[in-house]
Amino acid sequence: MIDVSDLRKGVTFELDGNLYKVLEYHHHKPGRGNAIIRIKARNLRSGATIEKTFVSGERVQDIRLDYHTAQYLYNDGDTYYFMDTETFEQYPIRAEILGESAGFLKENLEVKLTFYNNEPLDIELPTTVDLEVIQAEVAVKGDTATGVTKTVTVETGMQIQVPAFVEVGDIIRVDTRTGEYVTRVQS
Repeated sequence: MIDVSDLRKGVTFELDGNLYKVLEYHHHKPGRGNAIIRIKARNLRSGATIEKTFVSGERVQDIRLDYHTAQYLYNDGDTYYFMDTETFEQYPIRAEILGESAGFLKENLEVKLTFYNNEPLDIELPTTVDLEVIQAEVAVKGDTATGVTKTVTVETGMQIQVPAFVEVGDIIRVDTRTGEYVTRVQS
């Protein structure tokens, strides 16, 4: 058991028979009384997001997770397939469980698969991924003010705000934690 004040973003715990991963964590200490901890967490089996409020001193069940390096293979609609790089076993994970992470997946990308009792639950992406721009708005000539951005679509179908000089065919680096453009890798 762990104290709810130890919950932080990324921590996984069990509550009422369900496994949750903390997405957001807020600690509020009023003038008198116990601190209040508010979290936003995702159910790792259903993909549903909940908001929960705890009073300082409450406890939740800590769980032990295993991690395996895996390679993203392909998806067929709403199921994504990963292969363990050591055992070559394939594991399917539903799109609703992956959430926004699915937008960063391209073939052969290495990720960390999270397991609980030999059940694949979640993935951990690398900090950045390189994606090819397949569609871009046309930059307006003469629009050179600082910080001018436009929306582009990358090979995974995700849309990202980038500087005006990025064009179709460019490879850009994207931060998987925020979904923001980092740099142009090559053009």
